[in-house]
Amino acid sequence: MGPNDVLLDVLYCGICHSDIHVARSDRARFPCVPGHEVVGRVQAVGSAVTRFKVGDVGGVGCMVGSCGECANCLADREQNCLKGTVFTYGAPDPAAGGYTFGGYSETMVVPERFVLRIPPGADLAATAPLLCAGVTTFSPLQHWEVSAGQRVGVVGLGGLGHIAVKLAVARRADVTVFTTSPGKVADSRRLGARHAVLSTDAAAMKEHAGTCDLLIATVPRTFDMRPFMDVLKLDGTLVNLGTLGALGSLDGLSMVIGRKSVAGSLIGGIAETQEMLDYCAARGIKADVEVVRAQDVNRAYDRIVNKDVRYRFVIDVASLKDAQG
Repeated sequence: MGPNDVLLDVLYCGICHSDIHVARSDRARFPCVPGHEVVGRVQAVGSAVTRFKVGDVGGVGCMVGSCGECANCLADREQNCLKGTVFTYGAPDPAAGGYTFGGYSETMVVPERFVLRIPPGADLAATAPLLCAGVTTFSPLQHWEVSAGQRVGVVGLGGLGHIAVKLAVARRADVTVFTTSPGKVADSRRLGARHAVLSTDAAAMKEHAGTCDLLIATVPRTFDMRPFMDVLKLDGTLVNLGTLGALGSLDGLSMVIGRKSVAGSLIGGIAETQEMLDYCAARGIKADVEVVRAQDVNRAYDRIVNKDVRYRFVIDVASLKDAQG
C-alpha cells in the first residue's frame, strides 16, 4: 500500500459478460483475475487517505487508475483518459508492475480516488453489479437527457438490460423491451416496461416502427441492427453498449432519411458512478442477482452464455476460504 491507497476485503464481485469474453478468449493475459463489480470492507488505509476509514464499505468498478491530468480526466471522464485508463484487470499496472488483477480475490489495493462510497443500508450483493452494469446504462440516459414521457427501448434483457429498464422507468420514461427470449416478456413488464416485443417477430417489430426516441442496445455480441433502426423516431439514436465487434448490416438510406444515429458509450467516470450509486440508493434500485460460490464460476459462465440467469451472478467471495479448507 501507498499513502493514497485503500485495502479492501472483498465481499462480493459480480460476473460481467466481459469477464467471459476475456477468460475464454485469446485476449486474456494469464494469470488473469477478472472482476470489476466489487464491493468490499475497508481493512486499512494509507496515511493520506481522507474519505475512508477502517470498517467502511467501498466499491470498485471498471477502473483503478488514470493520469488525472489530461482534458478527459479533468472533465471526470477517466474512462477516456488520453494517456491510458488503468482498468481493474488485465491492464498494465503502473504501481506494482505486471498487470492488474480484479475482484475475484480476497483482497484488493486500490487508490482512494477510484474507490466508490457505498450508501448506508445497501444490499451489498445486489449493489455490486451497479459498479459496471449500473453506470454503463445510467450514463447514456444522462447524456441523452431522458425525461418523463420519452420512449426508450432496451434491446436485450440481461445483466445490463434489466438495470437499464429500472433506470429508465425511474425517469418515468415509456419503456419497451426487445428480446429474443419469450420467457422474458412477462419479466419485462414486472420490471416496469410498458411493452415487451419479441424481436424475432417481424410483424411485432413493424408495429413498433418509429416509436422510440432512444434505444439502449445491451446485446454482448454482433447482431442485426437494421430492424432496430426502423424502430427509432426521426432524430432518434441507438446507443450500443454491448457489441465490441463490427457493426455490420446498418442501412445508410434509413439513417439519412430519418436523421438517425448510432452511438457508443463506455461505462462512466468516477463522479458519474458515484452519482449513479446515490441515485439508485435513493430510489431502491438494485440488480436482480443470484449469489454463487467461487467454486461454481465456470458453471455460472456456462449459464450466462445460455441466457440462464435472472439477471446477474454475484460471487460470494467468502466461499474462497471454503475452497482453501
